[in-house]
Amino acid sequence: MSDVRREVLQVLAEIWDLSPDIRLGQLMAHLDFLGETHIGKRLGYIEDDELIAVLYRHRAELQARLKGTPNHAPTTRETETSVSGSSTLPQAAADES
Repeated sequence: MSDVRREVLQVLAEIWDLSPDIRLGQLMAHLDFLGETHIGKRLGYIEDDELIAVLYRHRAELQARLKGTPNHAPTTRETETSVSGSSTLPQAAADES
């Protein structure tokens, strides 16, 4: 098994541990949505390095949520939606859109 595959599986396991109430199928469907949202590709068409980027981004958001800290990702057109699908913009800014 390549290092990239090991890394993908390791981060996927960490994400699943951070979301104990989610089934594996739900997680895969969620990753499909995140890939389409942030990479512009469905899960079956994402390259391994793109998948790792989606996984790290999702893991960071879950960790921040568990710690009760906001996600400090830069706000651009690409990052106005968090990996969970919710807006990352403050409500006032979202109302201006």
